[in-house]
Amino acid sequence: MRKYYSGSIIFTILCLLLASWIGWIYTGTIPGMLGVLWITLVLGVLEVSLSFDNAVVNASVLKDMDARWRGIFLTWGVLIAVFGMRIVFPLVIVGIAAQLGPVEAIRLAATDPEAYEAIVKSAHVAISGFGGAFLAMVGLKFFFDADKEVNWIDVVERQLGKLSSVDAAEIAIVLLALYGVMTLLPSSEQITFLVAGIFGVLAFIGVEAIGSLLEAPDDATGVVARSGLAAFLYLEVLDASFSFDGVIGAFALSNNLFIIALGLGIGAMFVRSMTVMLVDKGTLAEYRYLEHGAFWAILALAAIMLLSARFEIPETVTGLIGAVLIGVSLWWSVRYNRRNPGEAIDDGPATPKAVL
Repeated sequence: MRKYYSGSIIFTILCLLLASWIGWIYTGTIPGMLGVLWITLVLGVLEVSLSFDNAVVNASVLKDMDARWRGIFLTWGVLIAVFGMRIVFPLVIVGIAAQLGPVEAIRLAATDPEAYEAIVKSAHVAISGFGGAFLAMVGLKFFFDADKEVNWIDVVERQLGKLSSVDAAEIAIVLLALYGVMTLLPSSEQITFLVAGIFGVLAFIGVEAIGSLLEAPDDATGVVARSGLAAFLYLEVLDASFSFDGVIGAFALSNNLFIIALGLGIGAMFVRSMTVMLVDKGTLAEYRYLEHGAFWAILALAAIMLLSARFEIPETVTGLIGAVLIGVSLWWSVRYNRRNPGEAIDDGPATPKAVL
């Protein structure tokens, strides 16, 4: 455990020191500084609770990547996740919405956090459409697989697998969901939501297309493997979609860009550590339904993100649903292992028993 989390702990200490300095600058008091420290820690915990399913899905992709691309994702990919999505992304939103340059956007975030918060939140409808649509495509793609032999919620997953024979079924379902939510929105927001959702679908198709173009069969086995570049792009867009709700929800605790970035950055680093541990320890192979729980959590998060364009849904609800789904899938995996001791975990030829 120590080797996986030592870097995240050091990063957390540095972030808390910076948060203390920021708290002192903004408040000039010890209680104010301690308040900023507390908010930073809560944001870190919030990010971890919302993103554990992200770690499981990341691990499911990383386990099939070669060592070079895995290293690239765990270094540059994490830097993009921590600094790009938690700092640059909100600044880009502000710059586009308020027609400000990057320097002016940073100055606004530092000097007028209330105005900065209002501008970021004004983009929530578009963010919900894009992120919800992309995550829905990710979740449905996993279950719309006729070759998937292991099922957790068997009565449902087996039927979803049959839908894979219908071309573009997942696209049709996502578009119908987008249309349904769009009808609940004010007319001034409907086109924004629908267009953002369509771009979310197109982003998923684009990443899949890159993977199809770049993948190549292994000379020794003849098995086709996803290109490292395509997997890297897939993981980056996936992480971005996961982080949308965290970034927006963070404003419920603070409207200071720098405090939000530090808190969510702490969470992102711990998610990275969990991802590495899951890959190294082969946890996904040991707990056969854990991956299924993560993808069910992704579908739940997608539905919440889409509906959040119309309804206010607390972040605690989002985190709790994901935690429950993953926790139950983990417990079900442990129960299966106890009932089938010594059985090799394999997604291959053996057909599993129905479990639900």
